[in-house]
Amino acid sequence: MADGEKKGLIAEFQEFINQGNVMDMAVGIIIGGAFTAIVTALTANIINPLITVITGGGTDMTGALVVPGTEIDFGAFISACINFLIIALVVFFLVKGVNSAKATAAKLSKKEAAEETDEPVPTCPFCLEEVKEGATRCPHCAGAFDAPAKAE
Repeated sequence: MADGEKKGLIAEFQEFINQGNVMDMAVGIIIGGAFTAIVTALTANIINPLITVITGGGTDMTGALVVPGTEIDFGAFISACINFLIIALVVFFLVKGVNSAKATAAKLSKKEAAEETDEPVPTCPFCLEEVKEGATRCPHCAGAFDAPAKAE
């Protein structure tokens, strides 16, 4: 693979990653995986043991309810909830950082573009909007110029 092809591929990949849809999808997958852990902990540690108790795990000779190995574990469920909140917080800060970096890059590129275009631009004498050089009418207010527009 030629060096030019590598740079093109890297630039193309960078453009793909910087799309908003990719970030949204990544956040959705991460949060979905973390939420799955909450649902799994809820069902495995709370709901399933309750169902076992309600449906009768069996009775012994005295008629007492015997549910061997059934234990409702609220701690595991709370731990899964805390893990979810930590993951969501980390993802929030990552997305906030990426958005901040994009905004800074946009400001810098806008500033560089403004510095490059220090040339005077013709303006309409009627509405004071920018017009293209050589225009005979303003595209904004349709005012007719006496002579083609020139930068002053």
